[in-house]
Formats: sequence, structure tokens, C-alpha cells
Amino acid sequence: MRRKLIGVLIAAVVCTSMAAFVLAENAKAPSVSNITLLRTPREGIQPQTVLDRKGVLHMIYFKGNASAGDIEYVWRNPSGKDFSQPIRVNSERGSVLAVGTVRGPQLAVGRNGRAYVIWFGSHAPHSKPSATMPVYFSRLNDSHTVFELQRDLMQHTEGGDGGVSVAADLSGDVYAVWHALGSEPGEDHRRVYLARSTDDGKTFAREVPISPAQLGACGCCGMRAFSDEGGTLYVFYRAAAQNVHRDMTLLVSTDRGSTFRFVDVGPWELNACPMSTGYLSEGGQQVLAAWEKAGEVYFNELNPSSFQLSPSIAAPGDGTNRKHPAVAANVNGQMLLVWTEGTGWAKGGSLAWQLFDSEGKPTGAEGNAPGIPVWGLPSVFADHQGNFTIVY
Repeated sequence: MRRKLIGVLIAAVVCTSMAAFVLAENAKAPSVSNITLLRTPREGIQPQTVLDRKGVLHMIYFKGNASAGDIEYVWRNPSGKDFSQPIRVNSERGSVLAVGTVRGPQLAVGRNGRAYVIWFGSHAPHSKPSATMPVYFSRLNDSHTVFELQRDLMQHTEGGDGGVSVAADLSGDVYAVWHALGSEPGEDHRRVYLARSTDDGKTFAREVPISPAQLGACGCCGMRAFSDEGGTLYVFYRAAAQNVHRDMTLLVSTDRGSTFRFVDVGPWELNACPMSTGYLSEGGQQVLAAWEKAGEVYFNELNPSSFQLSPSIAAPGDGTNRKHPAVAANVNGQMLLVWTEGTGWAKGGSLAWQLFDSEGKPTGAEGNAPGIPVWGLPSVFADHQGNFTIVY
């Protein structure tokens, strides 16, 4: 009888602990070791978050059929608990592609809190009916009430596939990046292209290649662009040199996208496309880059002055097909690495995370929660008080 009672008590404790991590959409997310879980509003997928300098949280997410859906944008004040009413980003309904997770929309926030969104189109624009996977862009209007008519930024490139992203600084520069076909067919000839705006995204110059031609670009892998507080631009993508050298590569520009240096972050020889994603963020006076390799996830700290990388830090223990990492640092120097486990083509999975101290050592136990939807991935940010929020 005593053993049975002990077993019941243990089971109750385990169930109570698990329940703390299973959050309903409208439930108040509990905080465990200053980490809060938040479900994407309106059962959306592929959330992207930006916390601006005033503490306003900006978010986009995908809704609808993954082959032809929509993007919604919401925001929340620092003192608020509820998000704004959603605003549809794409002016043409059903013009957003999200199949494969790596092709989802991305978000940046520039000066005056203006949001910019970029995505791969589910169908060709009327002006180019033969185009495949166009790069669409839109921005909030001056009054921040609606998004402007979507525009195709591809002026002379073709063959978009996995990688598209956007970055913005506080000087009015907006950087749209994607990888596309090069001078010859094949991933080893793909290039990363940049279209730059100097007027808050009102107009864009014609796209230009910015990645070294010999590195190629992994066709079905995502990419990430980011501009730090000092205006340095980073573009993070997976190369495909000779179709086997699929190194995670960081392009860095300190002159507003005019010239770039490249940093080899994570070498990997693989004669296949891993359909991976990367992540960039800034916190604790460091830029952080998260990436995946062979079923594991890692992150590095990058010194924004010297552009030197720290040794790669891996998620501890053994995982189950770890993918789609995200990373953030808080004002105390703590770093939170987040990833998915068990996801695959048309298959959802679970969420996992690990907190690290300022020295890169794991703090506490690994966290886990079910509920990553099909084509889903997480986003993470740290607020101005040092608390982390994971959105999934």
C-alpha cells in the first residue's frame, strides 16, 4: 500500500510538471527559471519575433494552406498582455509559400518601429507569369495601420528556393537577401543576392551577388539576415561548394552592404541538401548564430568588433533529430538555445531548450514540450528585464 501511494505521488508530481509546459493558445504561459512558453496566436506557424528598443514585441506568423497561405502581423506593448488585432501582410490572398519550413516568411523592424516582411510567393506575379518562387516584400505604411501592396523584388535573378530574409537598421537602410541561380545550373553555382533600400523600404536597388562564387549555396536551406545596433549587416547561409562542402557561412558588412567578408562557421561535408535553417540575434554585447549539423544544433558567439567566433557550443546530451535552432541572450549574459526534435517532411515534433550561463555552460536541466506543428519552428527573444520567451 505504501509503495502504491508513493507511486501515485510521483506520478502526480510528474503530471503537474508536464502540465506547466503544455500551454493553450489563450492561457497565461507559466514562467520557469525566467523562461516563458507562448503559443503562436491564432494557431499560426513559423512565428518570427522582434523586440524593438522601446520594448514593443513585433510578430508575424503563417496561416492557412502551406502551399498558398497568408502572413499575419501583430504587436504587443511592453506592459500589455494581449496582442493587437492581426493585420494581413500580403495584399494578394494565398500568395505565401511555407512548405518545407525553410521557405517561411521573415521579419525585420527598422527605425520608428516600422515592420518589414519578406517571403517566397506561392505563384508568379502577373508581370512575370513564367517566374517561379518570386521574392515578395511589403512594409507597414507610415501610420502603421496596414501593409502596403506587395512587391516582387526579383529584377533579374531566377530560381529562388530555400533562402530568403530581410534586415533593417536604424538609419533607414533595409536589406532584402535571397539565394538564386548563378551563371550555371547547380547548387555549387548559386549565389546570395542583396537588394538594398536607403529610404526605409520605399524603393530598392537592383539585386547584386554578395557571396563568393566558389562557395555556391544550398538550394533548399534557409538563410538569415540581421543588422546589429552598430549597423553591421550579417547574412547567414549554408554554402554548397562542389555540391559537398555545405558549410554554414556568415557574410559580414560594415559599410552598409557595399562589401562583405565571409566567416566559415560550421564545416560539413554532405552530398545532399539537409533542409536546414539558421538564426541570428544580438544580446549581451554579442551577436549569436545558431545552426544545425548532422542532427545536432549549435551556437556561436561573434565579437562585433573583431568578428572572431567563439568555439561552437552544442545542445547537451543526445537528441532526436534536432533541427531549426533559435538563440537569444539576455542582459545578464545568459543564453537560451531552442530547437525542434523529431520534425520532418510534413511531420511535426516537439520543442526543446537549454539555458546557458555567460561562460557557455549549461544551467539547469533541458526543457521539453510537445506541440511543434507540421512545418513549424520556434522563435525566441529576451526582454529588457532579462526574461526569455519562446514562441512556437
